[in-house]
Amino acid sequence: MGFWPKTYAVLQRELRIWVKRPIYLVGTVFVMAFCTIFYLTFLKDGVPADVPIAVVDNDMSSTSRNFCRQLDATQLGRVVYFDTFAEARSAMQNGLVTSICVIPEGFDRDILSQRQPTFSFYINGLYFLGGSLAWKDILMMINLTAGAVQREVLRMKGVSEAMIPGMLRPVDIDVHQIGNATMNYGAYLANMMLPAMLQMVIVIVFIYSLGTELKYGTSRHLLDLTGHDIYAAIIGKMLLYTLLFTIIGWNLQVILYKWCHFPLAGSLGNMMLAMFLMVIACEAIAVTIIGLVPVCRFALSVGALYTVLGLSLTGFTLPIEALPAGIRGLSFMYPLRYYYMFYIKEGIFGTGFAGWYPYVIVLLLFLLAPLICIRRLKHAYIHLDYDRN
Repeated sequence: MGFWPKTYAVLQRELRIWVKRPIYLVGTVFVMAFCTIFYLTFLKDGVPADVPIAVVDNDMSSTSRNFCRQLDATQLGRVVYFDTFAEARSAMQNGLVTSICVIPEGFDRDILSQRQPTFSFYINGLYFLGGSLAWKDILMMINLTAGAVQREVLRMKGVSEAMIPGMLRPVDIDVHQIGNATMNYGAYLANMMLPAMLQMVIVIVFIYSLGTELKYGTSRHLLDLTGHDIYAAIIGKMLLYTLLFTIIGWNLQVILYKWCHFPLAGSLGNMMLAMFLMVIACEAIAVTIIGLVPVCRFALSVGALYTVLGLSLTGFTLPIEALPAGIRGLSFMYPLRYYYMFYIKEGIFGTGFAGWYPYVIVLLLFLLAPLICIRRLKHAYIHLDYDRN
C-alpha cells in the first residue's frame, strides 16, 4: 500500500473515532463558538461603559458639582456618590467601585484664589482594565476642569479669546491612532485573543488525539494500519484536524473582518493564509510535545502550560522588547507570535508579501520540530512502555 492510501485509511479511522467520541467536536467547535460569542459580546460597544467611580464631595460647590456631572456624562464613567471616604473605601473593598475621587473642602475657593487645592483619587489596580480606564477618565476631567477655571481667570484679566487657547495649551497634540482609529477594545482584544484561544484548542486537542492512542493501547492498531509508517499515521490524523481547525479559523476571520468590520488594511485572503500556517505549526508543536513526553496526561499539562504562556509571550499584551532578555528569547517558540507579526504587517499596515514573507518561512519551519522526537513517539506507540495511571 502506498503512502497516500495509508494516510487515507488513517483519516477514515479518525472519522469513526470522532463519531464514537463527540468530545473532539465539543472541544473544538463548541469551545471556539463560546469564546467567539463571549469576546464579541463582552465589548460589543467598542469600549467599556459606565465604569463605577465613587465620589466624595466635601466641597458641594458649583465647581465640584459641575465636575461630578461632567464625569458622569462621559462614556466610561458612572458616578456613585458617598457621604464619607470610609463608605467609599468599603465599596471599593467589596468590588462595587473601581476608583474613589475625594473633592476637598474649599475646592472652589482655593481654585479661584490660585492656592492649588489637592484633589485625591484612589484606583483599584486589581481591576486592571476598569482601573486604568477610570484613571484616564478622572485625569481627563481634572485637566478639563483646571483649563475651564484658567480660562475664566484669563477672561477676567482681559486676555483676548484668540490668545486664551495658546496660553492654556501651548503645544497642540495631533494624535493618529493607526489601525484602530475608534479605540475599539473589541478590535484590539478579539483580533488576537480568538487566535490565541484557537492555538490553545489546537495544541490540547491534537495532543489528546495522539495521546489517547497510548492511553487506550490502540497505537499498535494505528501503526498496523499504516504498515508501521509513523509519518503516514501522524499525517493521516493531521489532515482531518487541519481541515477542521482551518475552517474554524477562517470563519473567525470572516466574522471579525466582514461581519464585525474590524480594521483590516490588507487582504483577507492573506490573513487566511496566515491562519492556515498557524494551524499546521500548532499541530507540529503538539506532535513535538507528545513525542517528548509520551504520556497523555503529562503531555496535556505541558501543552496547557505552553499555550497559556503564549498569551504573554507573543507581544500583543506587552511588547517583547519590554520583557527580560531570558524570557524574550522564548517568544520564538510560539506560532501565535508570528501570526501576530503577520497581522501587524498585513492587517494594520497592508504591506503585502514584501512585509510578511519572513513570518511565513518561520511558520513553515515549525513543521520540522517533530523530527526531533518522531522516533521516540514511534517507539512509545509500539512498546507502550509508559505509566498509564
